[in-house]
Amino acid sequence: MNLTDILNQQIANWTVLYYKFHNYHWYVKGPQFFTLHTTFEELYKEAALHIDELAERTLALGGEPVATMTQCLALASVQEASGNETAEQMVQATVHDFNKMIGELKIAEVVTDEITGDMFLAIRSNLEKQLWMLHSFLGK
Repeated sequence: MNLTDILNQQIANWTVLYYKFHNYHWYVKGPQFFTLHTTFEELYKEAALHIDELAERTLALGGEPVATMTQCLALASVQEASGNETAEQMVQATVHDFNKMIGELKIAEVVTDEITGDMFLAIRSNLEKQLWMLHSFLGK
C-alpha cells in the first residue's frame, strides 16, 4: 500500500464512522441516552475534522482523496451501522472500530513521510484515550 492508499483508507474509515456516529446519536435509547447522545455528537464532529485533515494531506502530497460514499464503503475497514443496535451494542461496535483503526494506524506510522506519521500518531493517541473511556463506560 502506498501513502495515498493508506490515507484514503483512513478517510474512508472516518467517513463511515461520521455517518455511523450520526446514526447512533439520533437513535440511541435507554437510561444512558443523555450521556451517549452527547458522546456520539462529539465523535461525529471529531470524525469530520479527521476527514478534512486527512483529505487535505492527501491533496498536499499530490494524491486524490476518496470523496464518495461508494468509494468509502469499498475502502473502509469499519462497517456502517446496521440501524438497530442497542446503546450497549453501539458502544461495543465503537470499541471494535477504534481497536481496528489503532492497529492500522500503528502499521501506517512507519511511513517515511514524517508529517503524515505525526498525524497518524495524534489520531491513534486520541483513539486510545477514547477507548479507555468507552471501556470504563462498559465497566471493563
